[in-house]
Amino acid sequence: MAWFLFIDESGQDHRESPYEVLAGVAILDADLWDLVKELHDAETTNFGRRYSDGERELKGKAILKRKTFAKARTLPEILPNEVSALAKAVLDNGAQHGSERNIKALSLAKISYVTDVFAICENYDCKIFASLVHPAAPQTTGGGLRKDYGYLFERFFYFLEDQTTLTGFPQHGIIVFDELDKTRSHILIDQAHKYFKETAIGRHRAELIIPEPFFVHSDLTIGIQIADLVAYCLSWGFRLPTMEKPAREELAPYIAQLKRLRHRAVRSIQGKSDFEVWSVAYIDDLRTASEKL
Repeated sequence: MAWFLFIDESGQDHRESPYEVLAGVAILDADLWDLVKELHDAETTNFGRRYSDGERELKGKAILKRKTFAKARTLPEILPNEVSALAKAVLDNGAQHGSERNIKALSLAKISYVTDVFAICENYDCKIFASLVHPAAPQTTGGGLRKDYGYLFERFFYFLEDQTTLTGFPQHGIIVFDELDKTRSHILIDQAHKYFKETAIGRHRAELIIPEPFFVHSDLTIGIQIADLVAYCLSWGFRLPTMEKPAREELAPYIAQLKRLRHRAVRSIQGKSDFEVWSVAYIDDLRTASEKL
């Protein structure tokens, strides 16, 4: 058995997002197609048709922006059974031809769809993994694999170890990235290969994580679209005590869902036999220990 880890980024442009996020969603290979079909059905149920047909993408920054929630709170009132038909009319004819009721319905459909996405992921026992990075975090100059990637791989490996123990059979991980530009993709592949081949911890983790990542187009791969929604919600809504950036309250229901999708590993670390390692981590310094010194 194998788990696909679909990975996407959010906030790396340092424009609006409060935190950089590298996020992934793990889906069991045997469940992938059934999950995809249910997500397609969720689109049709909420929007009256496939929202992502054509050039539209179900990206967090497009469908979960503040304007979406503001429109959903406006008058006039819309009955739940009216939402999909009104939303479909906007998608079919364009927003310029939609009434206030149509625009509100589309906003309601977007909000409901994301709720359904995370609920479907929970039904299939998917797990999320993420590294949240402070935008002012000191950067490493070592040229190796960045700490946010290292943390993500570490927590994915712990999950695979726990699944192997639970099932009694080796559970392998396949890494799938949203395609970057060619130069960045080659750099990332080179760094990943060096990490998994030339470091002791990387070689150990290569026993369960296949070191050769795949790159796909986000608009063609629904797993990457889920990872994008996870990354967006975590950046704007997930907070630990040491994270000072304000959270958007309207995203709180999604964060409650995502917290249930985290993996909790227990390992013997730092002299503690029951050290908790959660699959979502916050990083405020990307330098290595030697660089800090």
